[in-house]
Amino acid sequence: MSIPKIVFFGGEPLGVPTLEALKKADIMPTLTVCNPDRPAGRGQKLTQPPVKTWALKHDIEVFQPTSYKQPEQLTLLTDVQWDLFVVVAYNFILPKWLLDIPKHGVLNVHPSLLPALRGASPIRTAILEDQLESVGVTVMLMDEQMDHGPILEQTIIDIDESAWPLPGPELDTLLATAGGELLAEVIPAWLSGELSPQEQEHELATYSKRFTKEEAKIELDPTALPAGDVAYQLLCKIRAFAGIGDAYFEHQNVRVKIKKAELADDGTLRLLSVTPAGKSPMPFTQYLQSIV
Repeated sequence: MSIPKIVFFGGEPLGVPTLEALKKADIMPTLTVCNPDRPAGRGQKLTQPPVKTWALKHDIEVFQPTSYKQPEQLTLLTDVQWDLFVVVAYNFILPKWLLDIPKHGVLNVHPSLLPALRGASPIRTAILEDQLESVGVTVMLMDEQMDHGPILEQTIIDIDESAWPLPGPELDTLLATAGGELLAEVIPAWLSGELSPQEQEHELATYSKRFTKEEAKIELDPTALPAGDVAYQLLCKIRAFAGIGDAYFEHQNVRVKIKKAELADDGTLRLLSVTPAGKSPMPFTQYLQSIV
């Protein structure tokens, strides 16, 4: 088989770990499509997305469209006989006319066991709602509906219950890598006609959503941390929001972000590291001394 012409549409946080897994399997895209450069940091310096940085490092052409409403501006996609598109955590919804371009369709890596947790935030929803049973990755054939297309392969991620809930960034990387490894197995099998798509059980579908900063707030008295079920639920929330704004509480009119937490042996919530507004991260014990 000749080398397939593949376009990789990728965003964060899953794009780069997936690309790394594909690289290990010697499956490299011809073109990488990613989000536009955006201002970032206190200085609001124009910054390229990590997927772009990775692609340029590996001498892969990069395309950063800002819209899919005008096909005449998308000739890099429309004027080539592409074999396959692959979509991983990409922020744009691709129109049906674009999905119809590649000879072998469009594959999507979704970080849940579909039809569970369709939507924008399956990883963090699994943590927040304590859904260990939904943790896994699916490679599906995309259609025009959200996470609706037929399944090609799935992998269950085995996580010890004693380690659950994992912090969000850790689960992001784990599922992105597993998704890339599964994708590396699926691509050659799909292109050679060895796989048959299986319709999802749509009546069993559940959904996730995009989180807001307001939803990261927790009600907490730092001088009297809870135990039991309440502590576990708060730990799920803290770890679900880790790295995407961080869970926070307000005390003495100061917002305090929780950077790291765990459960003590007796089931009490233990805060390890926090960041009060306007200050650097510090051990929770140091913060506690400053307020009592």
